[in-house]
Amino acid sequence: MSIPARPSQELAAYITAVIAQIPAGKVATYGQIAKLAGLPKHARLVGYVLKHLAPGHVLPWHRVLNTQGKISLSKINAQGENIQALKLMQEGVVVLNNKVNLKQYQWQP
Repeated sequence: MSIPARPSQELAAYITAVIAQIPAGKVATYGQIAKLAGLPKHARLVGYVLKHLAPGHVLPWHRVLNTQGKISLSKINAQGENIQALKLMQEGVVVLNNKVNLKQYQWQP
């Protein structure tokens, strides 16, 4: 199957369905989500989908990290704090230097 650089609505729906399942207090990697969505080796499509989410969405985007457990998205609030890190910490995830211990917090569906 040939995967386009930009996902179709159908592929984006597969990706968002997986992200929606990540429970609070857990995280997943871009690659893990791609694999679970049936799109192995297409982690960049996950990033594309997250980047283009509609305003007001309820998807737990903050639970998605890179393969090293690092925060890749740089959404900063008015106080200069990383929104993704704040959201994860509110769920009980320990974030140190914008990194999460995947052995402890990675979602295992």
